[in-house]
Amino acid sequence: MSDFFEVALRQRACRDFSAEPVPDEDIEKILEVATHAPSAENSQPWVFLVVRDDDTRAQLSELTQRIWNAGARDQAMTRLEAKLASDVDAGIERGLGGAPVVVVVAADTTSGVHPKAIASSIFPAVQNLLLAATALGYGSALTTLTAAAGDDLRAIVALPEHIVPMAVIPLGRPARPLGRPRRRAAAASTHRDQYGRPW
Repeated sequence: MSDFFEVALRQRACRDFSAEPVPDEDIEKILEVATHAPSAENSQPWVFLVVRDDDTRAQLSELTQRIWNAGARDQAMTRLEAKLASDVDAGIERGLGGAPVVVVVAADTTSGVHPKAIASSIFPAVQNLLLAATALGYGSALTTLTAAAGDDLRAIVALPEHIVPMAVIPLGRPARPLGRPRRRAAAASTHRDQYGRPW
């Protein structure tokens, strides 16, 4: 198994996937790690839909492209540096990067977690999922754009009303090697005792 710190420092968004299939046993390992994330009062409100079906993946891609082309692209282009903007745009136009698997992560609103707090019990599981995928040599990306179209996404994957989509994660082998993510040094965002006192 890969060293945790090495995996965490390598994890980054992948937007270009090969068509190589992802075996069930790898999906199961990834999701087992996802379900070991913390959640409020151990409520475990996460729901995972593993989408391999070509037609369903195409519908998810088309929904993402529709939202992107309806204004999300214009907003993103004003904030992102040119290379990143180009990568994001190309990945969406390829249909969620051509990933052979798309994991829809949702929240069960009957779990007892307050609706305003439920995301804090979902996104630790998403992070575990991303790290586990990286440890097994897969690429992945956290996307919330498609989840913003909740009713449309709900219809595509037949989610009942009490299950709320939170994220869509394309998953598969990277089409090309992924470099390390670019990050500011932790000290640049860290303060000692009070805000404004540098670490």
